[in-house]
Amino acid sequence: MNLKWYSATAKRIAEAKEKYEGSEPSDAVYGDGWLAIEKEFERIYPGQTEPKHYAPLIKLFGGRDPLDGISVYDGGDCWHFVSFGLSALAEPDIESDEGVSGYGMEFTLRLKKRDFADEELELENICGIFRQIAAVTFETNELFLPYEYLSSGQTAGVDAGHESGITGFITVPDVKAQPITTPFGALEFVEFVGVTKAELDAVQNKQMTVEELYGKLGSDLTDYRRESVI
Repeated sequence: MNLKWYSATAKRIAEAKEKYEGSEPSDAVYGDGWLAIEKEFERIYPGQTEPKHYAPLIKLFGGRDPLDGISVYDGGDCWHFVSFGLSALAEPDIESDEGVSGYGMEFTLRLKKRDFADEELELENICGIFRQIAAVTFETNELFLPYEYLSSGQTAGVDAGHESGITGFITVPDVKAQPITTPFGALEFVEFVGVTKAELDAVQNKQMTVEELYGKLGSDLTDYRRESVI
């Protein structure tokens, strides 16, 4: 899950922003979908106009990789990730239902800050996980909706060193980012929350629902060092 991602230059985004300023809402310009996502996260994190950003070498508004990029905002006690590319960013290039932007979703995750041996590696690792999950959607058209679960199929942790008890995820509506409507349609932010094998087993064995597990967790933070609630 440790895939190499490259910091993107801000040139294209800056050019799109320059065109976007002063435009009428009905005038969709290059990158309007991207800018709408940024606007929602700038509402949550005022002043963070240049968050950490990771993009693949090939795909910058085009190419074969599943995502155009991932931004990471400083949430104080956590890092808040958001994907770009599952919704329409520049134009409706994904066949979708009327009124829906692309697949109608973008991924998010809030990783609790810890004294990681290599914090940058952990951030890149989450980007790699996002990329792999997004590839499933692009290859099969499978959507990841709130209150579902996702198993990695492994007992090792999903962290970069595979040492954590967190081995998979459940999905919930992002607790901070609200659904938005872009010039290309509506989308919601689907947040991945890290869970342990015992917690996943309880859901898979129908001992509890994802909603019940989420309530038992009492937090949406993915914390590599927390104890299992099961």
